[in-house]
Amino acid sequence: MDEQKFLAERFEANRPHLRRVAYRMLGSAAEAEDAVQEAWLRFSRSDTGGVDNLGGWLTTVTARICLDMLRSRKSRREEALDDRAPAGEVPGGFEPEQEALLADSVGLAMLVVLQALTPAERVAFVLHDMFDISFDEIASVVGRTPEATRQLASRARRRVQGAPAVPEAELARQRVVVDAFLTASRDGDFEGLLALLDPEVVVRADATAVRLGNSSEVRGATAVATFFKGKAVLARAALVDGAAGIVVAPKGRLLLVLLPRVVDGRIVAIDVVADPDRLGALDLGTGPG
Repeated sequence: MDEQKFLAERFEANRPHLRRVAYRMLGSAAEAEDAVQEAWLRFSRSDTGGVDNLGGWLTTVTARICLDMLRSRKSRREEALDDRAPAGEVPGGFEPEQEALLADSVGLAMLVVLQALTPAERVAFVLHDMFDISFDEIASVVGRTPEATRQLASRARRRVQGAPAVPEAELARQRVVVDAFLTASRDGDFEGLLALLDPEVVVRADATAVRLGNSSEVRGATAVATFFKGKAVLARAALVDGAAGIVVAPKGRLLLVLLPRVVDGRIVAIDVVADPDRLGALDLGTGPG
């Protein structure tokens, strides 16, 4: 077997793991593939004959690449406004089924919360809490001491876990309604949506969401059910300011937050938030469990 084929086989054996690492850090399948391909290029050009733990070596290389990509992403606008889409809809040229499957494997709410972390916090949290890599190893990736790296992961963990602002029993009731709403929306279940909406329900969108193609206001259960029928392809439940909410995040990048208000088991209002400043002020978390 020639050397290049041998190297390729060793790398391919690790590719699924590296793809998972990169996707959890970057939240984009396409960017994860780019990171893994760059890892292959670096691997193919390196002398790894003395490396005892090839998987660990490749994970570290991939993590460094992802960290560079996150820092580059943070230094520019992640998405132009014109590339965004109305509530629950999918940008053109996007494959929602594939991305949704990947998002479900991690948890879209988790990806959205991770996006709010600094690049170093995100890398430290993902590598330690999701892949059980030691802080000594992570320290070499983020350029910090092991103790500083431990603190990065701790800060990230507190943000990810969040804390409910409403009593647990009430939050549980909210989540039942929100989960049922999302299921009915995805399935195009008009009657199911109607059953979850107060007859006088109102949906209000901020100015940014209106510029993205949403109506500024939709009133009445029939109109709101018609609006949301079949739309929530990428929407996922999340903890928003300690209450049950909904995020829309194509490729793991936060686009919209929907804030439903639930009274007596029905949704009486939904605020659609897309303004970047308002999005940044929201406390997003995955919640307990």
